[in-house]
Amino acid sequence: MNQFNASRQSMQAQRPNNAPASAEARKLAEDLMDAMSALLSLIERETELVRAGQVREAMTLEGRKQELSRNYVGAVSQLKANQAQLAKSAPELLSTLHRHHDAFRAMLQVNLTVLATAHAVSESVVRGVNAEIQKRNVPNTYTAAGRRAAPGPRHITPLAVSRSL
Repeated sequence: MNQFNASRQSMQAQRPNNAPASAEARKLAEDLMDAMSALLSLIERETELVRAGQVREAMTLEGRKQELSRNYVGAVSQLKANQAQLAKSAPELLSTLHRHHDAFRAMLQVNLTVLATAHAVSESVVRGVNAEIQKRNVPNTYTAAGRRAAPGPRHITPLAVSRSL
């Protein structure tokens, strides 16, 4: 489904397994790759659902997404804490992780773009509905200068929106 599984297999094939420090570094890298792969597959599913207009179903993924995000942040923190050791013991692994992380960020950007678009569309719909409601509640009068009168506060009706789908 994504390119991380294939690259993870190639990363495992590169193992020389010659030093304990190298094994620890590889374990940290594998943990990060696992966290990125799991989070990415969930984000891809969320993106598909939002694009298909199935926002309610996409919202059910929120709890799992938070859990996977915590795992990802934890793996990144562990890797950052051991970055000096990793740079010494396996610099090629570190550069591979940087490349995969860049691809991961690009895929996250696609997801954020889809979510922002869905948010903008829904906000536009709500504003349009509100404008129509306000038009019906405003008296159709003109000022002495011949311009349309602005509605006073007593003519504006608030719009209530339920956030639960």
